[in-house]
Amino acid sequence: MQTLGQLKENNRLIETPHGTAVGTSFRWPTGQYCAIHTDRGFIGCGIYDVHVAGEFGIVVAIAKGTPEKPLCEPEDLFEAKIVDASELAKNIGIEIGMTGMQALGKLLET
Repeated sequence: MQTLGQLKENNRLIETPHGTAVGTSFRWPTGQYCAIHTDRGFIGCGIYDVHVAGEFGIVVAIAKGTPEKPLCEPEDLFEAKIVDASELAKNIGIEIGMTGMQALGKLLET
């Protein structure tokens, strides 16, 4: 983990049953966000705008945390439910309501 003042950044390889991905998280005193990146696209927390990503041809699926259970680290996305996805993500089989791990499986399929 790297820090810059109170900003904390963490990038690491994540091994899953579906393959390897890159997990990223950022934290600062008033918030945080995280994502899991693959060669095909990414799963991110609710801070990302799926419609803007879609305009740029990005395969993205969005999971949303709650105040009681925020998404702080990439692994928090594994059990979180997908609440939105770009059309390209839907085209590869990512569906609203699946878990982040299930969506990651779709992103890591060859």
